[in-house]
Amino acid sequence: MSVGVVRETAAGERRVALVPKVVAQLVSKGVEVVVESGAGLAALIPDDLYAEAGATIGDPLSADVVVQVNPPTDDEIAKLRSGQTLIGFLAPRNADNQIGALKSAGVQAFAVEAIPRISRAQAMDALSSQANVAGYKAVVVAADRATRFFPMLTTAAGTVKPATVLVLGVGVAGLQALATAKRLGARTTGYDVRPEVAEQVRSVGGQWLDLGIDAAGEGGYARELTDDERAQQQQALENAIKGFDVVITTALVPGRPAPRLVTAAAVEGMKPGSVVVDLAGETGGNCELTEPGQDVVKHDVMICSPLNLPATMPEHASELYSKNLYALIDLMLTEGGRIEPDFADEVLAAACVTREHEKAEA
Repeated sequence: MSVGVVRETAAGERRVALVPKVVAQLVSKGVEVVVESGAGLAALIPDDLYAEAGATIGDPLSADVVVQVNPPTDDEIAKLRSGQTLIGFLAPRNADNQIGALKSAGVQAFAVEAIPRISRAQAMDALSSQANVAGYKAVVVAADRATRFFPMLTTAAGTVKPATVLVLGVGVAGLQALATAKRLGARTTGYDVRPEVAEQVRSVGGQWLDLGIDAAGEGGYARELTDDERAQQQQALENAIKGFDVVITTALVPGRPAPRLVTAAAVEGMKPGSVVVDLAGETGGNCELTEPGQDVVKHDVMICSPLNLPATMPEHASELYSKNLYALIDLMLTEGGRIEPDFADEVLAAACVTREHEKAEA
C-alpha cells in the first residue's frame, strides 16, 4: 500500500501534509510513501529529509492513498483514478466544493473537517490542531499592530497599564488566543453564545463576558441566532467592545457566512490605536468593516483580516496536521498494511464524503 504526499499549489500555502518523522512511522508499518519533489520546501523541509525517512520522490497521485492540505485542483482530480483514496481539507460544506467531481472520478474521499469532535477522535482532529495555530498567531498579529504594550510595565517613568483583550468566539482558536494574550500580560475577556464554555475561559485566566444569550448547537458548534437574539447581542457587544484595546474574533457557523459581531459603530467607539483581528475573513468576517486578507484603518482603528494563518507557521502547523493524518490512516490500516476503512466506525463514517462504490451506483 502506498501513500502520496502532494506539493500544495494554493496561493500562500506553505504547509505539507506529512513531515519526515511521520513518513518514517508509516514506512515502519510497511507503507510505501511517495513524496512530490518540493512538497516540503515551503515548510523548510528538503527532499533529502524525506528520502532519509524512507520515502521515494516521485508522482504522489499514483499512490493508493493521496494526502494533501487543500482541496484538489481540477488538474489533480483528472489525474486520480477510480478506487484511490484522498484525504485532506475538502470543504464539504462549501457550495463550490469538489465532492461531486471526486465522486464522478470514483475516488473515496475523507474530509478532515468532518471528523467528529469526540474524545476518541482528538488525535485526528485537524480543525482543532490548525485552529490552535491560528489562535496563537492572531495574538502575535494583534501585538505587532498595536500601538500600546500588552503587559503592565512598571518603570522609572511610571506604570503602564496592561492592554485589555476581548476574544469573541471561544472555540479552540479563541481559547488559544485567550491563553496567548494572557501569557503576554494582557487582561483578557472571552465571549461566546454557548455559556457552557465560560468555565474554559476562566481556566486560561480570562474573564467571562455574559450577555445572556444561549445558542449552543450540535457537535460543539454554535447554532445561528434568531433575529431577536442577533439584535440583543449586537447592541450589548457594541457597548462592550468600546472598552477594549484589542478584539480578536473567531466566530464561525459551519456552512454559513460568519456572524457579524463587531459593527462599524463599535469600531468607531474604540480608542484610537486599538486593533481588531478578524479570523473569520474567509467566510465574510465577523467585523462589519473587515476587508478579507487586508489590514485597513477605520476610525483610527486597525482592522486585520489575515487569511490562512496556519500557513504562516508551516513547520509546526505541518507537524500537527501530519500527526492528525497519521492517526486517521492508522485507523484504516489492517494488520497486513492495507487501507480498509470500517464504516461501522463513527469517525470514518462521518469523515467519508464519497465512497469507492458510488461511481458505479450513480
